[in-house]
Amino acid sequence: MTNNLFELPPLDYEFDALEPFIDARTMEIHHDKHHAGYVKKLNTALENYNDLQKKDIQHLIKNLNNLPENVRIAVRNNGGGHLNHSMFWKLLKKNVKFDAKSEVGKAIIKDFGGYEIFKTKLSETAMSIFGSGWVWLVFNPENKKVEITSTPNQDNPLTKGKIPLLCLDVWEHAYYLKYQNKRDEYIEAFFNVIDWQNVNENYSQAKRGENK
Repeated sequence: MTNNLFELPPLDYEFDALEPFIDARTMEIHHDKHHAGYVKKLNTALENYNDLQKKDIQHLIKNLNNLPENVRIAVRNNGGGHLNHSMFWKLLKKNVKFDAKSEVGKAIIKDFGGYEIFKTKLSETAMSIFGSGWVWLVFNPENKKVEITSTPNQDNPLTKGKIPLLCLDVWEHAYYLKYQNKRDEYIEAFFNVIDWQNVNENYSQAKRGENK
């Protein structure tokens, strides 16, 4: 084994920073148990593959089909869980309002017809997921538009060539302690803790990548 193992990223805020929308106990278990578990299992799967340990997680997820078959599923599930959660934590912050004049704000209004339409579509997509999965706002390099999509389990839009800008975890462990089976209430609460500045940065980076 090498020292180039994947690590659990620390949160940039306290567990209770998102109260009352996401409770501290959920954040603690979600980060310290669930995310940490994905990282541990990913490292275990790759412990005999020093070359893969040196790749960043985005590269591994983008190139799943090129990985050795005996580690592909583990990287898809646990590597995907690591990548998705690493992005999710950075997108959460209270008191950051949607800015219609920002780059991503203009794109959302242009491609969806307005913020409320976007919000409704994202909510409906999240509610329509059967079982566990994620909802995403992505940038599509092919048509240069922002779109809403969903993935099952810990899959990531990168495998389909789309660039994630915003994500919502709708696995039950993300909300069940506070909201029980009321996924709709959790989804509504999520809109109060979106760090739109971070989403805008993700959009700007996606556009720069498109323009290279």
